[in-house]
Amino acid sequence: MARLIECVPNFSEGRNKEVVERIVDEIRRMEEVKLLDYSMDKDHNRSVVTFVGEPERVIEAAFNACRVASELIDMTKHQGGHPRMGATDVIPLIPISDVTEEECIEYSKRLAKRIGEELNIPVFLYEKSATSKERENLADIRRGQYEGMAEKLKDEKWKPDFGPDELNIKAGVTAVGVRPPLIAFNVNLGTNNVEIAKKIAKVVRAKTGGFTYCKAIGLEIKERNIVQVSMNMVDYTKTSLYRVFDTIEREAMRYGVNVIGSEIIGLVPMQALVDVADYYLRLENFSSDQILEKRIFE
Repeated sequence: MARLIECVPNFSEGRNKEVVERIVDEIRRMEEVKLLDYSMDKDHNRSVVTFVGEPERVIEAAFNACRVASELIDMTKHQGGHPRMGATDVIPLIPISDVTEEECIEYSKRLAKRIGEELNIPVFLYEKSATSKERENLADIRRGQYEGMAEKLKDEKWKPDFGPDELNIKAGVTAVGVRPPLIAFNVNLGTNNVEIAKKIAKVVRAKTGGFTYCKAIGLEIKERNIVQVSMNMVDYTKTSLYRVFDTIEREAMRYGVNVIGSEIIGLVPMQALVDVADYYLRLENFSSDQILEKRIFE
């Protein structure tokens, strides 16, 4: 079986296609690496890239993409709806086959060290790679965003794991870590009142008493004059998409607002959508082995 890890870096650019293409080209040209998907979001001003390959090559491709992002993206001029702290905001690594979580953590440390030393960017290790409990949650690291990072880094508690102790003014700060597969799932509401989205996000968000494996924020989608509950579903096997969607729909009704659509950013495990179909269609004795494409691929 091939040794494979997946990498899903998030870059703070979702409006300039030329910049994003130059970043993605660093991944395309790497041998033994397969670019699976990339998407740009103008309102979030953010791009999410997904690629997979042999671990050494994936780490090299991730570093090269981060280097180009640091050259082309100026965080002093960045504005967007999604929380962010750096040109390359976060680089998650996910073990796929024949690579242990422990091995993947070592790869994350190698990548973080190189970004810190060669690109002069402060780097935090997060999730499974975190060096302390306080650094496991990306939201805690990112709190304050780019604008607050210069002051935050002065606190000894927030000394970066690698790189300089001071903010890289142009490139900001980057987080690198190992995590399970994550689903970026957004639900759009038929209103422009962002306070409603924020209140609903608070209901479903784990940290404020919602679903254990759900991270959520309320955002404006100005281009469409609507708002959105933007979520990271960090373990869909324990907190399903349909449970969260149902809750958001019921909460929206309390405010006289309709859910007008939802979206998945990047790639999604097939089983997550099979679970949704099973739930809403009330399938009896259904098995994922009944999926045509799954059997063909096997």
